[in-house]
Amino acid sequence: MAQTPEVKVKNKIKAMLKKYDVYYAMPIGSGYGNAGVPDFLCCVNGKFMGIEAKAGSNQPTALQYKNLENIIKAQGYALVINESNIDFLEGTIKLIKGV
Repeated sequence: MAQTPEVKVKNKIKAMLKKYDVYYAMPIGSGYGNAGVPDFLCCVNGKFMGIEAKAGSNQPTALQYKNLENIIKAQGYALVINESNIDFLEGTIKLIKGV
């Protein structure tokens, strides 16, 4: 079974998080959870990070943007990562970890 472009991005994100020993959880979207929550909820050196994975030129929905904005308002980190900016995720992790 072929992977979708977004699954490929998520796999790259997972590999990056594992490389830097970052705790993460991937909430499952269902009728019982909060809609618009980022694909990855992470803890990097005690700092909260939400990551929304997108493929190509796809953008977060309005609700996803609202959740990302709320994370920033709470002084966390909120990123939208696709295949072209995966290096930004690595740089952010290194910055938080002081590497």
